[in-house]
Amino acid sequence: MNRTTQTKRTTIYDLAELAGTSASAVSAVLNGNWKKRRISAKLADKITKLAEEQGYALNMQASVLRRERSKIIGMIVPKYDNRYFGSIVEQFETLARERGLFPIITCTRRDPALEVEAARAMLSYQVDCLIATGATDPDRIVDLCAAAGVRTINLDLPGARAPSVISDNYGGALELTRRVLANCEKEYGEKTPLLFVGGRGTDHNTMERVRGFRDAHAEAGVTVDETLMLTCGYAPEKAESAMQQLAERLSPLPRGMFVNSTISLEGVMRWIRRSGHYADRVPQLGCFDWDPFVAMLGDHIEMVRQDVPKMLEAVFGIIDSGATDITVVQVPPIVEKIG
Repeated sequence: MNRTTQTKRTTIYDLAELAGTSASAVSAVLNGNWKKRRISAKLADKITKLAEEQGYALNMQASVLRRERSKIIGMIVPKYDNRYFGSIVEQFETLARERGLFPIITCTRRDPALEVEAARAMLSYQVDCLIATGATDPDRIVDLCAAAGVRTINLDLPGARAPSVISDNYGGALELTRRVLANCEKEYGEKTPLLFVGGRGTDHNTMERVRGFRDAHAEAGVTVDETLMLTCGYAPEKAESAMQQLAERLSPLPRGMFVNSTISLEGVMRWIRRSGHYADRVPQLGCFDWDPFVAMLGDHIEMVRQDVPKMLEAVFGIIDSGATDITVVQVPPIVEKIG
């Protein structure tokens, strides 16, 4: 039986010996810090070529040193497990590749520390641009990138220090609330305030949706009940817990509700089925999010579909134009009946 001997992996010490220099100099070149170390361009080019010839693990980064641009574009995204963010990722990859760019994406789970860690890691890969999607602190990410000379564009949630592309959260929520209120009046013959479930009360999108929710109530001559404003976060478990706590204080619950995402809707539906609270009457629902599987819930739901294709077109329009103005582009969402 023949044995295959595993080839020894090239190290920076091997490269240093081949280049006739120190390991620290090799490391500085491969990490892109050679100018700060006052290493000559000739030596940097020699080390870069040796790294590529030897198949060194960081040859992708090293080759960037010979180009003005890496043609790598990064994106951080808070979640993978809903259709909205999944669609953003898929279309981001498509549009990036159409432009000859290599996309890299990572999920930060709405964790500010992970967002910063991910941004730093992408900077180490010499990204030309970073798209901060749904970031909890987009301005901090912009500051990190700006220090490295890398531009940032905010998507889904806006920031104050870079261009942003978001949905028209106010307009979408206004129309969605109008429809649910009208459905409740038609179905039950009365005007009553809706329950608001999900989202973080401190983020821009939720605040704008709450504003649209309130204005639609005012138009209909219905007073918002503050005890029914459950901005409890996006996680299904939080929505489920908030519903349970409300039911312990108030019964029966409202016959109509505005749910702030399909993630929150998962928790709402779980609680409804577990508790049996609406066993005798199906609530009228509105969800600021979209998923075709929600149609299986019945024809008593309205949904807002965020226009992901137009949002990504706007993002790449900013990239292609080289615009640096700190503007907020609001893309109108689509409100549609399910079922």
